[in-house]
Amino acid sequence: MKDLKAAVVGTGFMGSTHTEALHRLGIQVAGILGSSAEKSQRAAERLSIPRGYGTYEELLADGEVDVVHITTPNHLHYAQSKQALEAGKHVLCEKPLAMNTDETAELVTLAEQTGLAAAVNYNLRFYPLNIEARDIVERGDLGEIYSVAGSYVQDWLFYDTDYNWRVLPDKGGKLRAIADIGTHWLDLVQVITGLKVASVFADLHVVHPQRKRPLGEVETFSGKLKKEQATETIDIETEDGGAVLVRFENGVRGSLWVSQVTAGRKNAMKYEIAGSKRALFWNSEMPNELWNGYRDKANEWLHRDPSLLSEEARAYASYPGGHNEGYDDTFKQSFTALYDYIAAGDMDAPKPFATFVDGHEEVVLCEAVLESDEKERWVDVEL
Repeated sequence: MKDLKAAVVGTGFMGSTHTEALHRLGIQVAGILGSSAEKSQRAAERLSIPRGYGTYEELLADGEVDVVHITTPNHLHYAQSKQALEAGKHVLCEKPLAMNTDETAELVTLAEQTGLAAAVNYNLRFYPLNIEARDIVERGDLGEIYSVAGSYVQDWLFYDTDYNWRVLPDKGGKLRAIADIGTHWLDLVQVITGLKVASVFADLHVVHPQRKRPLGEVETFSGKLKKEQATETIDIETEDGGAVLVRFENGVRGSLWVSQVTAGRKNAMKYEIAGSKRALFWNSEMPNELWNGYRDKANEWLHRDPSLLSEEARAYASYPGGHNEGYDDTFKQSFTALYDYIAAGDMDAPKPFATFVDGHEEVVLCEAVLESDEKERWVDVEL
C-alpha cells in the first residue's frame, strides 16, 4: 500500500482532510492542485506536499501518481473523474459522483472498461460501530427489521449570512441538504440493513429564500467565524432541510429528517433500526457508542473496544477501548480499504469500499427525491 502515491485535487476542507489521512497512513502525496497555480503552491507548503500543480493536465501527466483524490465542488467531479480514468489513474471521488444520472452512468461504464479502482468516499461506513451494526444484522441478532428512522442535522447554514458554494444549484446541484448530508444517512442505513430504497416521498423546505453572499472566497464552515465582510443578496432555491418517507424493497418503512439550520447541532447523524429481537441506535456526535435496546431486559451501550467487536469491525478499530476514534479516522479507514485493494492487484475481487455504482445509485435516489418533492407524491427509485 505504501508504494502507491496519491495526488489531491482541491485545497479546501476536504482536500486538507484527505491529505492528513494519507499522511497518517504513510502514503506519499505527490502533489496537490488548487483553483490556481498560486493556490496549489500555498497548499503544498501548508500541507507538506512536495509539489503544487499548475493545471489538472499537469497532475494527470505526473507518472508518479497512482490514485487521484477528487475533493472539488460537485460540478467538477464528472469531468475530473472521467479524465483521471482515461489517464490510467485510480480514482477516489468525494460525493456526489456527478450532477446527474447520465454522467454517473457513463462513469460506471468507463470504470468497468478501464478495470481501475473507482471509489466514492462514503467514509461514514467506516466507523467501527457502524460495521458492527451491519454484522449484528447479518448474524440475525437484530431479527426481522421493522423500521428505520433517523436524521442528519447541522447548524452551519443557520443564519442568512451563512454562505458556501453548496447553496448554488450550478455548483452543488438542485438538491443541497439531502444531497450533501442526507445521502450519507441513506447510504449507511442501506449498507447496515442490506435493504435497498424502493420509493420515496419527500417534503423539502427553503428556510432562507435569500442569503447574503460575501464578496470574496468562502470555505465550508468558515462562515461561523463571523468576519466582517461586504456582501450581496442572492436568491436561494436549494433546500435548507426537509423530510423523506422511505419504503425499502421488502416493505420496511423508514423516515429521514435533514436540516442544515438546526442550532447547536454541528454534525449529528442518527439512526434507529428496530428489529424483532432488539433495536440499534447510533449518533455520529457520540461515535464510540452503539445503543442496543431490548423489551425484556436492560438496554446496553456497546463501547468501541476492539476486544468486544466482531472480527470485521475490529479490523477498522485502530486503538484500544477508551481511546476514542472519530471523524478523521473514518477517512484513514476508508483509504486503507481502497489502497489495500489496489495493492492486492485483483480488481475482480469483492470491493470493501463504495464504488462508482454506489455513487450512481446515490444520484438516482436524489433525482427521485427531487421529483417527489416537485410532484408531491411517492416516486419509485429505478436503479
